[in-house]
Amino acid sequence: MDHQSRTTAALFTLLTDDDLYLFNEGSHFHLYDKLGAHPAVVDGVAGTYFAVWAPDAERVSVIGTFNDWNPASHVLHPRGGSGIWEGFVPHVGKGTLYKYHIRSRHHGYQVDKADPFSRFNEVPPKTASIVWDLDYAWRDEDWLRIRARRNALDAPISIYEVHLGSWMRVPEEGNRSLSYREAAVKLADYVQRMGFTHVEFLPLMDHPFFGSWGYQTTGYFAPSGRFGTPQDLMFLIDELHRHGIGVILDWVPSHFPTDEHGLVYFDGSHLYEHADPRQGFHPDWNTCIFNYGRNEVRSFLISSALFWLEKYHVDGLRVDAVASMLYLDYSRNAGEWIPNPYGGRENLDAITFLRRLNEEVYRRYPDVQTYAEESTAWPAVSRPTYAGGLGFGMKWDMGWMHDTLEYMALDPIYRKYHHNNLTFRMLYAFHENFVLPLSHDEVVHGKGSLLGRMAGDDWQKFANLRLLFGYMFAQAAKKLLFMGDEFGQWREWAHDESLDWHLLQYAPHQGIQKWVADLNDVYRREPALHERDFDPAGFEWIDCHDADASVISLLRRGTSTDELILVVCNFTPVPRIHYRVGAPRGGFWKELLNSDAREYGGSGMGNLGGTEADPSPIHGRPYSLALTLPPLSALFFKSTA
Repeated sequence: MDHQSRTTAALFTLLTDDDLYLFNEGSHFHLYDKLGAHPAVVDGVAGTYFAVWAPDAERVSVIGTFNDWNPASHVLHPRGGSGIWEGFVPHVGKGTLYKYHIRSRHHGYQVDKADPFSRFNEVPPKTASIVWDLDYAWRDEDWLRIRARRNALDAPISIYEVHLGSWMRVPEEGNRSLSYREAAVKLADYVQRMGFTHVEFLPLMDHPFFGSWGYQTTGYFAPSGRFGTPQDLMFLIDELHRHGIGVILDWVPSHFPTDEHGLVYFDGSHLYEHADPRQGFHPDWNTCIFNYGRNEVRSFLISSALFWLEKYHVDGLRVDAVASMLYLDYSRNAGEWIPNPYGGRENLDAITFLRRLNEEVYRRYPDVQTYAEESTAWPAVSRPTYAGGLGFGMKWDMGWMHDTLEYMALDPIYRKYHHNNLTFRMLYAFHENFVLPLSHDEVVHGKGSLLGRMAGDDWQKFANLRLLFGYMFAQAAKKLLFMGDEFGQWREWAHDESLDWHLLQYAPHQGIQKWVADLNDVYRREPALHERDFDPAGFEWIDCHDADASVISLLRRGTSTDELILVVCNFTPVPRIHYRVGAPRGGFWKELLNSDAREYGGSGMGNLGGTEADPSPIHGRPYSLALTLPPLSALFFKSTA
C-alpha cells in the first residue's frame, strides 16, 4: 500500500446527490444502506466503505484493529456541504473492529465514537463497532403471506412480553442468559403451546448498561451482541415466524444515554440532541432528548424504524415513552422548559416526527403495526394522521392497568366502594385502539409480582389472579402479559436472574399457566372475543351496577349476529347461587371457561357445562340465566342458538 492510501481513505461512494439532498431534507429513510460500514469491492480490491455524519468536524478518520487505532492513518473525505465524511478502506472486512476519530472545529475537542449506523458492536463494556453484513437465508415466506391477516385490527392479538436476558438462563454455566439461537427453539415452542399470537421483546438494540433493560439505546441499527450476532437474532425471529408467532420490538426514539462513545455531543456539537438542557436533557433518566426538529435526526430515527422492519422482518414496533416526547414540560417544573412558538407545552416537532414515522411505516409495510406507550389522555394517538391523529395502530391503556390493579389489591369487603374502577374504562374504551398491558413496569421497583399484589390468602391470591386474567380477556381490547405472570411468579421480576420456572412443579402455578393457555385458545377461536375489539358494537354491559355483590356481566359480539359470548365475573370470595343474569336469546348457553375449575386450582364450583336460558326478563333482556357464581371467578358462556 502506498503512502497516500495509508494516510487517506480511497475515493469511492455509495451516496448519490439525491441521497444527500433527501438526507439534509429529512426525507431519506433508508440511510442504513448508505451510511455506516459497508463491505465492498472496488477495482477488484475487497474492503469497506465508511460514511458518517459529522458536520462540525474539522477532520474524521477511521481507526481500528486494521491500523492500530491510529487517527492519522485513514482520513475520510467531506462530501460537499452535506456534513457527511466518507471513504473506502481496502483490505478491511467482516469482523474488523473500528470507530470514528473525530476532531471538532470547536475547542480542540477530539473523541472516538462508535458508528451510529453500525450493524454490530462489541459487547459492553467494550465500545467498538464491528464491520458486519446482514446476509441471511430467511425461511418465513409462509408467515409473511398471512401476516396482514394476523396483524389486522380485527384479529386476535395476545402478546407475550419478554426480556430475553432473564426469560430463561443456564444455571449449569454460571447462570448465563440463553443466546438468540438457544432461545429460538425454546421460546417459539413455549409461546406456541401457550397460545400467544405475538412476542414483544424489550429493546434488543445495543445498549451499554444491561440494567436499563435496553431502554438506554446506543445502537439504533445493531442488536445487542450479548446474545449473539445479527444473524442469530434473525434466526430467532425466523423461528418464531415459522411457529406462526409475530414479533414486536420495543423501540426507543424518546431519549438516548450520555455514554461518550454514543450519539451525545457527537462531533463537538449537540448534533442529535438539543443544546439547551431544558429541551435536550431528560431529568427522569439522565439521558439526552433527540432534536426532532432537525431534518437529519428525523432521517436517522425513521431509518432506524424501517431498518428493523426490512432487515429483520419484524411485525411491529412498540414506541416507548411517547408521552415524554409529546409534552415539553414532561417531568419538569415551571421555568425548566421552553414553550412552543404558540406558548403551549406540546412538542410540535415531536408531533410532526411521530406522524411522519407512522405514515412511512404503514406506507411501506401496511401489514405491520405500531404501538404507542402513551400514558396521558392525548387525543387520537391511534387514529390516522389524515384525521388529525398521530397515526399509531394501537395504544397501551395505562388507565385500565392502574385502575384494575388498584382494585384487585383491595380486600374484597371494600371492593363494592370502588366498583367504578372496573367500569370506568368503558367510558373511553373506543376512543383509541387499545392494548391492555400487564407489562414489566408492573412487576418491578418494589411493586412486587402480580400474584403478590392480589388480595387475600394464598388460595385467594391465585383465584384473584385467574379472575384478573379472565376479566382482561373479556374486555374489548388486545392483550399483553409479561413473562412469568402466566404461571404466577411470586417474586418481583429481576433482570439478572431467570424466571422461577421451578414453581411449575406445584399445582397452583400449573393451574394459572393452564388457565392462561385456555384463555388464549378461546380468545383466538371465538370471533366474538376479538373481531370487534375496537368497535363499540362488540361490547355491551348486561349489568355493571351490582356493586354490592361486586359482580359484573357483559356481552361480547362478533360481526356475525350468531356470535355471542356472555361473561360474568364475581370479585368476592362469596359463592352466589341462582344469580340471575339477563340474556338476549333463549336456548342453551355452554360454559366455555370457568376459572374456578379444579384443573386451574379452583374449588370446582360451576354450572355443569352450561345452562338453559328461560323467558324471565331481567336487565332489559327477554331471557335470563340462573347461574352459580364460584368465589373469585370469571365465567365465559357461548350461545349455541
